[in-house]
Amino acid sequence: MTTTAPPGADAVTDPASERPGGLRRLSLGRVRRRGGRTSHGPGLVFVLPFALVFAVFLVWPLVHGLWMSFTDSSLALRDTTFVGFDNYAEAFGDPDVWSSLGNTVVFTALSSVPLVLIALAMALLVHSGIAGQWVWRLAFFAPYLLPVTVVTLIWTWLYQPELGLANQFLDTLGVGPVGWLSDESVAMWSIAALTVWWTVGFNFLLYLATLQSLPSTSYEAAALDGAGAWRRLWSITLPQLRRTTALVAMLQVLASLKVFDQIYILTKGGPNGSTRPVLEYVYDVGFTGYRLGYASAISYLFFALVIVVSLVQLRLFRQED
Repeated sequence: MTTTAPPGADAVTDPASERPGGLRRLSLGRVRRRGGRTSHGPGLVFVLPFALVFAVFLVWPLVHGLWMSFTDSSLALRDTTFVGFDNYAEAFGDPDVWSSLGNTVVFTALSSVPLVLIALAMALLVHSGIAGQWVWRLAFFAPYLLPVTVVTLIWTWLYQPELGLANQFLDTLGVGPVGWLSDESVAMWSIAALTVWWTVGFNFLLYLATLQSLPSTSYEAAALDGAGAWRRLWSITLPQLRRTTALVAMLQVLASLKVFDQIYILTKGGPNGSTRPVLEYVYDVGFTGYRLGYASAISYLFFALVIVVSLVQLRLFRQED
């Protein structure tokens, strides 16, 4: 029995693949055309559709948006003029850019820390073997599956000043009503609480998957040495969750920096711009003020900031490793 190569090609066999009885198997991926040239035709056929989609929907918008940032492109004007770095200079001197960027940073700080700590606590609770495992997992992860419109509708009713459950609960404690979305000092906290309830399930799932993959031998040895539950947690579990915590923190910071949906639906940046993130300001400038060129410049400045934050996080995590 012999193995033949495809017509028009020379089969190159691997000496390590010799088998008793004279059988030899072809080394997959090492079939060459006559003349020594490798055929890439089938691979290109599979890559081409993705490459076209990638170029049309990612590369071209990035390049075109960068070009627009150097022009005075507008939805209200047909003619476009090259203005150089004028849009970027205006953005650096625009107080609304800095205030919206500050709101974005505040939201990131308010939401990222609890989204890491609460997710870790939830995963440890489920992993401890508490009764009703499927109920806890469903309750923790289910909100993450809801669309943003449903989430904001639920929390709009919870935050309703007169009939909302939040103020009714405060009333039972003898505390006056709170303007959850109308008070400048409270609105951002309210949105952060909504975001934690909505998205903590994803981080919980990452932590739980890591906990379930940890070897049990270390815990058994520690138990034999007399280590209690808290000692095993601090000395075994948490050190082995360091990489997962770094991943969760990085993903959460980047996601919080890009916040837009829930704030726009709940408050539209109010009251008095106290919750408007930088992406909403880009939307307002580009599609309400019709200044697409200036909005593009702000977008690319913010994009550069996100890249810097990502690189700093990667550097810190690598140094820690």
